[in-house]
Amino acid sequence: MRPAEFVSSIQELRFENVFNPYADRCSVHDVSDAPHRRAQALLELLDAAVETDVDAFWIGRDLGYRGGRRTGLALTDDVHLAVHALRWNVSIERATTGSLVAERTAAVIWRMLALVPAAVFLWNVFPFHPHEPGDPFSNRSHRPHERAVGEDLLAQLIVMLKPRRLVAIGNDAAKTAHRLGGDAEIIQVRHPSYGGQRDFIDQVECLYGLHRNTVQLNFAENL
Repeated sequence: MRPAEFVSSIQELRFENVFNPYADRCSVHDVSDAPHRRAQALLELLDAAVETDVDAFWIGRDLGYRGGRRTGLALTDDVHLAVHALRWNVSIERATTGSLVAERTAAVIWRMLALVPAAVFLWNVFPFHPHEPGDPFSNRSHRPHERAVGEDLLAQLIVMLKPRRLVAIGNDAAKTAHRLGGDAEIIQVRHPSYGGQRDFIDQVECLYGLHRNTVQLNFAENL
């Protein structure tokens, strides 16, 4: 499957109490053509990644309402949208209005990615934003039937981009990575939320041979 076909297929998916950022428009925060902008951003990234020797997928669980729901990009909030685009040398148009919204997890992820020169593609087990009924600006974990669809999409991406390793961020992502990894090396790291920032930073530093950076630790502890 080629990137354009993948993006087209993902736009067609619908689930109850799930926001599909590539097809749905938020009436509160989105510009008029937000779904198109997010779908185009994903396509640009995939086109760039196909032409790159991808070192790793960093895999999270779901899109969050402060991050991927708005940007359409895993582990990426408004604040880090431009640097995500720059990392892949693509152009991405912001899909939301008003002030930039920050997400804690995205902040830690991108602090560490700034130190990693290797090509890292970000994705989630379930690449949409699942929310509680009646509360679109909440987060919930995906359900088993949603996970099955997400894992099928991830399997397609693994075939398309051929990463050398899968870095699973948290237990949910690790379960999926071990099921789908194939020949890729599987590495699990702590999720940087709920007190996991220090462990996440330590593990990423070890994985990429980075020198301990006191600024990074202070940043994590002050989130």
